[in-house]
Amino acid sequence: MPVSRRAIQIAIGLGLVSVGLLAGILFMLVTAPEPLGPDRQLRPRIELGGNTVALPRASANDSAATPVADPSLRDLNGAFRRVAERVRPTVVFIQIESQRSEERTFQFDGDMERFMPPRMRQSVGSGVILSAEGHIVTNQHVVEQAQAIRVTLPDKRQYEARVIGTDPSTDLAVIKVDADEPLPTAPLGNSDNLRVGDWVVAVGNPFRLTSTVTAGIVSALGRQVDIIDDTFSIEDFIQTDAAINPGNSGGALVNLNGELVGINTAIATESGSYEGYGFAVPTQLMQRVVTDLIEFGEVQRGYLGVSIEEVDAERAERLRMDRIQGVYVGTVRPGGAADLAGLQNGDVVLAIDGRPINAPNTLQSAVAQRRPGESMELRIWRDGAMQTKRVNLMGRDAMAYQEWMADLEGPADSTNRPPDAPGPTNPPSSPPESDATTNLPAWGIGLRALSDTHRTAFGVDEGAYVVFVENGGRAHTAGLVRDVVLTHVADEPVADAADAQRRFESSTSDRVLVRTQRRDGTGAFYEIERP
Repeated sequence: MPVSRRAIQIAIGLGLVSVGLLAGILFMLVTAPEPLGPDRQLRPRIELGGNTVALPRASANDSAATPVADPSLRDLNGAFRRVAERVRPTVVFIQIESQRSEERTFQFDGDMERFMPPRMRQSVGSGVILSAEGHIVTNQHVVEQAQAIRVTLPDKRQYEARVIGTDPSTDLAVIKVDADEPLPTAPLGNSDNLRVGDWVVAVGNPFRLTSTVTAGIVSALGRQVDIIDDTFSIEDFIQTDAAINPGNSGGALVNLNGELVGINTAIATESGSYEGYGFAVPTQLMQRVVTDLIEFGEVQRGYLGVSIEEVDAERAERLRMDRIQGVYVGTVRPGGAADLAGLQNGDVVLAIDGRPINAPNTLQSAVAQRRPGESMELRIWRDGAMQTKRVNLMGRDAMAYQEWMADLEGPADSTNRPPDAPGPTNPPSSPPESDATTNLPAWGIGLRALSDTHRTAFGVDEGAYVVFVENGGRAHTAGLVRDVVLTHVADEPVADAADAQRRFESSTSDRVLVRTQRRDGTGAFYEIERP
């Protein structure tokens, strides 16, 4: 049967419609988003600069993805974590209550003027536990003039603390708490092994944010920034860019082994907060200071007896040195340690015990780490050649230094500088006297014969000068202090140190009564228990 023209047109139309429908379905399948499933999430879209950007979302399987970070970076991340876990329990929060030092305030009520007592000042700082018995190192400026000290451990235990001793020359102090159980201690590292560029971690309590950990590198070593306000200031700081802020003072600076390498002390800033320049006292100096403070209550520091200056290009050329190095000896104190060892004005100290010395503060720090009586080997430059000298250090109470020290304790003067201090000085020419110390270890004191300077300063003709009082010894327990003259022992006048020793040893009383005289002329009595 012949097909009509009408039927053919209908068939063609249906075919075109079918093709259109199939094409539409295919287009939808190709361009439509994938169906959501358990592993698929919608991606949020945000506008950046007028362009819509889709942000990826982490999927449930991302934990199994290949890590992007280099393995060495993951190791460093782990090192920081281990350091924080190791050190944080040993760094404490210190709260200080002291009396304000500003001018007194008065209140006016008609014609009546009433005195208002000074208000108490509260401040905070940090400290590092050094012994299980509760000895804590911090900065001297943190506990200065403290009337009450409260220490809070990271586990929130709190203790009252007392000052064991301070050292203004290094801005260090030791305080102690009486804990009910052994405390965690910070392992000590060797700050001499630090190099510029080493990673370091600072732990402390900035802005009362307790147990804060920051990281940085060693930016410089041996820095002197003139921030310690003391005649005998010793600055040999580690400089770091680890964030240090108010409240960090006295906190820990540690290496990536978690070992203490410095005590955070100060920052250089114009804003009052962190600007990238922090300074820490190195542990090699800190250990020396802390040991003496715990044992004696003060630092027994050796002195060379010289004034020192920088070596610049002009001076090095004049001294025929092949390069700019060392520290120039401007003046040698007659009868002092350097003089007895054969050092002369114009020598250049190149090294101490093999350690290169290229700055005055480096020499000061090296000497300050030794006690009176200890020796050190100096390599010096003289007359175009190197020589070696061995020096036995003397203490500040040595007779050869007495007049020099007395000048320093008088009115400030630009020419009055301590032994081993930078700058010129005019040493006195009086001959040295005997500086032998009579040690009485059973009593915990050291005595010395009076010098003319002592007789004038104390207003006495006879007696024995108290050089040191051993911390925790019998004399210390009785309240005796150093830098006084012992005038009587067992109610008998004392002629000199040897006489005082005889009277101590011959006394039969359970408690020996002693009398001392201070520089202001006042006397004091103490009863010392017999050994």
